[in-house]
Amino acid sequence: MKRTDREKELSRRLITRRALGLGAIKLVVTGALLWRLRDMQLEQADAFRLLAEENRINLRLLPPTRGLIHDRNGVLLAGNEQNYRVVITRDDAGDIDLVLGRLQKLIGLPDDTIARAREDMLRNRPFVPITVAERLSWEEISAVAANAPALPGVTPEMGLSRVYPLTEDLSHVVGYVGPVSDQDLAREQDPDPVLMIPRFQIGKSGVEREAEARLRGKAGSQRVEVNSVGRVMRELDRVGGEPGETLHLTIDARLQNYAMARLEGQSAAAVVIDIESGDILASASAPSYDANLFVRGISSKNYNALLENEYRPLVNKCVQGMYPPGSTFKMVTALAALDAAETDGRERVFCPGHMDVSGNRFHCWKRSGHGRVDLVAALSESCDVYFYEMSQRCGIDRINAMAERLGIGIRYQLPLTSVAAGLNPSREWKARTRDADWRIGDTVNVSIGQGYVLTTPLQLAIMTARLASNRAVVPRLLRDPLERAVPQAASLDLRPEWLDMIRRGMAQSVNDRRGTAYSSRVVEPTMAMAGKTGTSQVFRITQAERDAGIRRQEDLPWNRRNHALFVNFAPLDNPRVAVAVIVEHGGGGSTAAAPIGRDILLAALNDGRPPLAAYPTAQRNRISAEQTEMENRLRDLGSFRVSRA
Repeated sequence: MKRTDREKELSRRLITRRALGLGAIKLVVTGALLWRLRDMQLEQADAFRLLAEENRINLRLLPPTRGLIHDRNGVLLAGNEQNYRVVITRDDAGDIDLVLGRLQKLIGLPDDTIARAREDMLRNRPFVPITVAERLSWEEISAVAANAPALPGVTPEMGLSRVYPLTEDLSHVVGYVGPVSDQDLAREQDPDPVLMIPRFQIGKSGVEREAEARLRGKAGSQRVEVNSVGRVMRELDRVGGEPGETLHLTIDARLQNYAMARLEGQSAAAVVIDIESGDILASASAPSYDANLFVRGISSKNYNALLENEYRPLVNKCVQGMYPPGSTFKMVTALAALDAAETDGRERVFCPGHMDVSGNRFHCWKRSGHGRVDLVAALSESCDVYFYEMSQRCGIDRINAMAERLGIGIRYQLPLTSVAAGLNPSREWKARTRDADWRIGDTVNVSIGQGYVLTTPLQLAIMTARLASNRAVVPRLLRDPLERAVPQAASLDLRPEWLDMIRRGMAQSVNDRRGTAYSSRVVEPTMAMAGKTGTSQVFRITQAERDAGIRRQEDLPWNRRNHALFVNFAPLDNPRVAVAVIVEHGGGGSTAAAPIGRDILLAALNDGRPPLAAYPTAQRNRISAEQTEMENRLRDLGSFRVSRA
């Protein structure tokens, strides 16, 4: 059918509009493509160049800054120092033997260092950076940077390494860090990715280990451009990590330093407790070791020397060492008898120098006997027979309960490695572990701190603090520097008249001429102390040895002599500080441990330096000479004080 002119005109207009629409669309698309092409070639050229075949982008973890550890006054105990190191990435190095050989010649690395780096590279994924060497000098790190084109995959870096400014003073408390081991990873249920960084260091002992989660922090990340030879061209992006938490210990570094200096030359331990708060002011275990050696990589020779030392410098004797408490346990027996109403404390017991129990003779340390003594005199003169008698009256069950009440046999929750519980023996314990019945002779032995009972110096310090305060003092090692007051410990509910007799007995032990620690008294009334000596038998001198002429402890080899102990608190009228001292194989508590306990207590009351006026006049020349000799071993901690806590 023939179309009219009008229909033809409408058709032409429709085609024209469609053509214009299509043309406009083509123009827009073409313009967009041209704009995108310009943007890619000019504006985003750098970004696309990174995606070229000869370059790649690497994502690296950035180790977090480890948290600091301060003492109660802001003295730095564990910090971080700059550490220049060289790392290598196998994926970028190509011929690792060639690159390692060049690096070895350039900065003179030992063969074992190169061998260890090669092992680390083969054990880890190709893209993981491996630390080849650290603690390099500025000249060495500069030489590596200048020769980067010849060392593909090698990157010079500056990191942080742990350092312990006070070296040996707090090694047993603060501990040390070391590289992550397979055993460390096995203990982690969901290992932090940062632990996979080769030679990343974590806490291995002490607070460093027990507070690892708080000290470690969280890793950051870094994106870098690496060219075809493995050289880092530039950093593209960095997300900072979170540094570890700064911890404040209850330790007073000045007092700790004095205690370590005072124990020098001995295999010994001393613990100082703030009676009001339970703060551990000092925890000294001698001899010690330099924790920095473990951070930097201790040699086999040095490590074996520590292991073979008969004084056991690697052991924290304050919380790991377990010893018979000897006569320092007699306060427990006395309170158990009072609590059982088996004595009023004023009753006198006759001591002929021995007691026969079940066909066995138990001797008093004073073979001629003490005559008639009440509780106060028995503590002051340390009469064994009195406590033999009291133990038979009250029995082991009462003694066990009172020992627990005073803190014996308890594993305290402290951020320290291997805190021992000691041993507070009971009928059930012997039946379970020895498959034997408890005997009355066992009770007699325990009554004077021998037999099965074992304590740590920390427990003895806690026992002394509880006796001085009648409160269930609990030790603590970490403190909040912003805290205003420490909640008061719960009452022990021991009758004041009982504790009055115990404290008078301990006071007379130090201040009465017949007391076992009289030579270690304090003459300054405001610092007068109460204390109790103890001597725990390690080996008994046999009849054969007596026949051979061995009569005294001094005649025995060192490791067969008795342990010497001393516990004390001061001031008498308002007790603030409690101290416990153990000198391994030191002989008698009155001669070996008591003088140390007195000196450390006076240091605790006088900002780390005992005043000469507190000593008896006849002793001052000797004490002055000893203090002068110690001055070289005492630190001026001013330069280590970072901030006032």
